This record gives sequence, C-alpha cells and structure tokens, in this order.
Amino acid sequence: MKNKKTKNQFNVTMTTLGCKVNQFDSESIYAELKNIHPKICTDNDAVDICIINTCTVTQKASMQSRQAIRKAIRNHPHAIILATGCYAQSEPLELKKIRGLDYIVANSDKHRIAQIISGSNKNEKQSSPLIVHRDIRDQKNIPKTICPLIKNRTRPFIRIQDGCDNFCSYCIVPYTRGPSRSLLPEEVLNILHNLPAVKRQEIVLTGINLGKYGRDLSPPFSLLALIKRLHDTDMVKRIRLSSIEPVELTDDLLSFSAKSDRICHHFHIPLQSGDRHILKKMNRSYTPELFEQLIKKIHHAIPDVAIGIDILVGFPGETEEAFENTYTLLASLPITYLHVFPFSSRPGTKASTYPDHVTPQIIRQRRNKFLDLGRKKKTNFYTQMIGKVLDVLIEEKRESSSGQLTGVSSNYVRVLIDGDDSLKNKILPCRIKKILNKDAVYGELCHD
Repeated sequence: MKNKKTKNQFNVTMTTLGCKVNQFDSESIYAELKNIHPKICTDNDAVDICIINTCTVTQKASMQSRQAIRKAIRNHPHAIILATGCYAQSEPLELKKIRGLDYIVANSDKHRIAQIISGSNKNEKQSSPLIVHRDIRDQKNIPKTICPLIKNRTRPFIRIQDGCDNFCSYCIVPYTRGPSRSLLPEEVLNILHNLPAVKRQEIVLTGINLGKYGRDLSPPFSLLALIKRLHDTDMVKRIRLSSIEPVELTDDLLSFSAKSDRICHHFHIPLQSGDRHILKKMNRSYTPELFEQLIKKIHHAIPDVAIGIDILVGFPGETEEAFENTYTLLASLPITYLHVFPFSSRPGTKASTYPDHVTPQIIRQRRNKFLDLGRKKKTNFYTQMIGKVLDVLIEEKRESSSGQLTGVSSNYVRVLIDGDDSLKNKILPCRIKKILNKDAVYGELCHD
C-alpha cells in the first residue's frame, strides 16, 4: 500500500553524479530543504520535486547527467525537475533544450536551492526552464551550510574546500567550481560537532583541491593545521583524506600521519601521466622523478599504507613511448589500486585545441592494460594483509549477495565478516583470513 502524504508534506528525490564534493553538496541541499520544510521526505510515491546534481568532468559524465534528467522526467511527469551541479554551471543553454526540465541552478547558486524551491509553486510545471546562473569565478568564499543529512552513510564526507586554481589543460573544473575557497576551521568543527555521535567513527575530508585548504583564508591556514585541530578533539576516531595532489602531500603532513593513530593509512594521489613531456602539456606541476620519490617516501614512513593513483589515458600526443613510461613507473612502485580515465576533450579547455589525438581503439587498449595492472596491484596488497589484524569500521549496509557485514580498514581494505547488526558503526579488530574477490577480503572478529 502506498504511503499517504500528510498535510504540507512533499516528496523530494535526489540523484547525484560525480565526485565526493557533489555527494556532500546533495546531502547539504537536502538538509537545507529539511530545515525549511520539516515534513519533507524521500518517498518515491507521488514525487513532487526531482533534483539532479550533475557532473561534466568527462563527455560521458555529461551524457549520464542528461540521461538522469530525462529519466526523472519520464518517471515523474508531474514533478518539478531541477538540474544543478557542474553541467548546469558549464552548459545551462544545452540543458535548456530538454523538454520537461523546470529549473537549472548552477553551482554558483546551488546553496540557494532550498530558497528557490520554497519561493516557487511546487505544483506548477514551467513552460520553459528558469535558469539561475552566475559566473562562479567571481565567488570568494564557500557559502555556510548546515550539517548535511548523511542518512545511511557510515563514513560521512565533509567538504572543507571547493574550487581549483591549477587550470590543468584537460580540465573544466576551474570553470565549473570556481577559484579555490575554504571553510573556516570553526565551521568545519561545527559540522563535525553536529554529526550524530554514531557517525563520528570516521570522517572523510574532501575538496576539489584538498591540499590547497586554508591558503585563501585570512590569516592563512593549512590542511595540516586543520587536521591537527580535528585530531586533538575527542569527537572523531579516524580521519581520512580524499584525493590530494603530489606537491601538496608535504613532508610535515606525511610525518604527522605516520605518527598519528587517527589519520587513516590511505592516500589517493592523481599522477595522470608518468611521462615528463605529457605532464608538461597537461600543466601538471611535478615530474615523474618527484612522484616516484614521493611514493617511496610514503611507503617507507607507513609500510601498510594504501596508495591509490589516478591515471589519464590517451592525452593528445601520448605516444607509445609516453604510455610505456607511465606503465613502467607504476609497475615498479608499491601502489595499491588505480583509477583509470580515458581522455575526454572538453570544449573551453586548452587540451581541446591540441593536435595528435589518440584513437579510441588505442585508448581502450591502454586503459585495459592499466586496469589489469591495477587488479594485480590490489591482489598483491590484499595478499600481504592475510593473517594481519586490521581495525575495521563496520558499515550500515550489508553485502548484497552474501548478507555479510561489510567494513573498511584504515588502509582501505574492504572486509566482509559474519555478525549481527549490533556491530554496525563500530571500529573492531578483524584478522584477515582470505581474499574473496578483487574488491574484498574475509575477516574474523578478534575476541581477545
């Protein structure tokens, strides 16, 4: 039987594409809506408003964003459909062509969505989309947000930084997210303070360019200074960093992480290419030699560390030699897993004008070779964990096929264990017994 809505209640669905920052934004939008409309819910019956938080980092992401919007229009023909996010920032006129879309709210005004919806007639479709859009490059700070509603997320994301000033030649993000901007340390602490105690086992600090945190503040602050402040509180047991640039993982940050029992032994670092000439064309500010030294330094400081790497395959001008330089470098290093992305030409970026594009067939071949290397690296890392005791945070959701509890260790190993629901949202010692598949191991709870 369908649930019947109460008076003044309205239903909202939220679809999120893209990065962890977008996921934080979606949770914050819903929290703002809930703050204004306490009777808001997410019942899929009789949906009033569909919000699609889009991504445009690749051509595929843009296509998936359009598909998500059209799916919402088909499934909920009488609902108000609102598109926001990076695609709404970069291509509002392209989105305007989609019949049935009511609102296009760019990243520049994403924080105002609750007010925009509240000021509209939630039962009235628009004859053409209302576009709310400003140049995000003019923004100087991150709008203050209330604590996001994280629902069933065991490890909540906290967005402490937004925007990017690097202007890598292939990347549209500086144009869709604006300049680097940071939350004040007090605001970060306030978000943490307002999280339910059960959600403070582990937090994930995230941003578009996380390592630049605090440089825009007055007086300037730093990511390490923020981590130390969070570390000294009793509010959180584990702190995990999302992606951080090679040049921003400083010796001081690494040293503190190695000594701390609260900083997760896990770094995700974008390399993109291991070829000196391609890195220069990408406008990346390091060399393969610097990257190699950094990975070895991390592994020496934290022997059980998990190191994830981003790779961009098929950049214009990537010769077979340039590809092999990258492959050989990664094959030789103690890394844990790879995220592999095919090059996607984005209008408005410098790389979109470069000659010597790599054919799709060669890109697929090179991507598959990297994916195979990534699988081997992860299997090798998991094999090293067998017999060891890892502190595992047990998550809310069980594994879908086996029904086992799932969890993640400090060094980013996905662990399945047997147990009842009383173990959820706890950090527990587990002895790793065997590898289950390419993405998980089996562990037994240590009772002594």
